[in-house]
Amino acid sequence: MYMSPGYLFIIFASMALTGLASMWLRSTYAKWSKVLNTSNLTGAQTARLILDANGLEDVQVKAVPGQLSDHYNPANRTVNLSEGNYSHSTVAGMAVAAHEVGHAIQHAKAYTPLNIRSALVPATNIGSRFGPMVIMAGIFTGLSGLTQIGVILFSAAVLFQLVTLPVEFDASRRAAVQLNKLGVVTKQDSAGVKNVLTAAAMTYVAAAATSIMWLLYYISRSRR
Repeated sequence: MYMSPGYLFIIFASMALTGLASMWLRSTYAKWSKVLNTSNLTGAQTARLILDANGLEDVQVKAVPGQLSDHYNPANRTVNLSEGNYSHSTVAGMAVAAHEVGHAIQHAKAYTPLNIRSALVPATNIGSRFGPMVIMAGIFTGLSGLTQIGVILFSAAVLFQLVTLPVEFDASRRAAVQLNKLGVVTKQDSAGVKNVLTAAAMTYVAAAATSIMWLLYYISRSRR
């Protein structure tokens, strides 16, 4: 099957972007996972401290399997930390825990971008799965209307990626504010927290950039 130069470029560019972002995150996380934080707080203790300070005593903190599997679940209002971050007193664990609590605070305050992202989940699941298939079907059959439907479907997935950026950056901002407000980080800790959260944020930037490239490619194909 013939692959156009544009198609090949996007494949290699997306692989490079996501690969570099992932490598940066893993290397940064590995570095600061070996450094103990000054307050000797585990990720679980960090999360609990920030939650209680913000009146979120009813939000639970749980350990989940895996590495970098940390997330906040708005459905049952739980902060879920990977086992290493949950039980170890590292700078990386503190950073990740504070970030996930940032999402819990967003949820409690009805942060608009978070609400928009949550509302986009159903359309995103459909668009990311079926959008490219519908677009290719439209291209091969010569049905421009079908291609346009596919572009619209895939656009929902791209919009989700774009809305995710302010959600993630704001959660990191809230994390830094809370850690400093509670006085549990030193200058060295703060530098490590910033490095971990910045590296994590770049994975979302890479994902958004990749989605935009694919959308532009699909739009250009649909107009031929």
